[in-house]
Amino acid sequence: MSSFKYGVSLYSYTDDIGTVMDLDEALEHVADTGATGIEILSESHIPAYPMPSTAWIDRWFARIETLRLVPTNMATWVDTRLTLTRDMSEQEGAAQLAQDLKLAHRLGFRFIRPKFGVVDGELTPHPIWRGAVERVLDLAHDLNLIIMPEIHAPTPIRHPVTEAYVDFIQKTGTRNFGLLIDTGIFQDRPLPYWPGETPEIRKAALSFLDGIAVPVEHLAEVIDYVPFIQAKFHHIDEHLHDHHIPWERIVPMLKRLNYTGYLSSEYEGARDPWVAIEQVRRQHCLLRRLESAYDAAQEPLHA
Repeated sequence: MSSFKYGVSLYSYTDDIGTVMDLDEALEHVADTGATGIEILSESHIPAYPMPSTAWIDRWFARIETLRLVPTNMATWVDTRLTLTRDMSEQEGAAQLAQDLKLAHRLGFRFIRPKFGVVDGELTPHPIWRGAVERVLDLAHDLNLIIMPEIHAPTPIRHPVTEAYVDFIQKTGTRNFGLLIDTGIFQDRPLPYWPGETPEIRKAALSFLDGIAVPVEHLAEVIDYVPFIQAKFHHIDEHLHDHHIPWERIVPMLKRLNYTGYLSSEYEGARDPWVAIEQVRRQHCLLRRLESAYDAAQEPLHA
């Protein structure tokens, strides 16, 4: 019977890291959930990125070994509009990817998620993405890393952006490129308004925050290309009820599809101090409870 791996993105503790906790304490909170996977944001969490000191790298490995954590995904950026006068070229995009692949390998990661600049509101990546990625596939292979663009709201699974990524995988035959699914695409209830947001702003530019409600059944169409899932969520109450993400349908679907990769928590809710710690713990309890319930229901079938 398949089993998920559980992880946490340090993005979950945004606003807490550097104020009420440091990086070491954030890692301890991840370990306290029982998670094994640790996901970081390169520019936010690596001092002196892209050239951390040897002392910091030694400390990184010592901490994750002590806490029995495994580096999973390093989020990176390919800023195609780094200059005002022109867009980044394919060669420059490839150089950025190569730099991040080497750093991710040095820090023990298995995945990187590069976020290319986009050209529209549906998150269509800048057209250099294909040529830039193709130039570093051999390097990714040599370093045993997988490059994963993120399928993130408002982009659903059935969309030209996702289809282009799948086409790239099929045409190149690569095993070093895959899809990172952000579970925010399954959100089926509206989020509260963010501070300063008005109904007019949401209707004009942020309607996806009401939820794009991708059917979980669509996962079956791409699961063969999904090595990693970011378990995006916004609020889980004390009864372990998620107010926006339908985990009671997502978890059984992933089990039926024999997904055995990471569910890496990505909390994106209220940023009051300490709230994220409890929210991440609640999500791990909820996901493990749903997985256990699914497995228990299958046991008579396998007896």
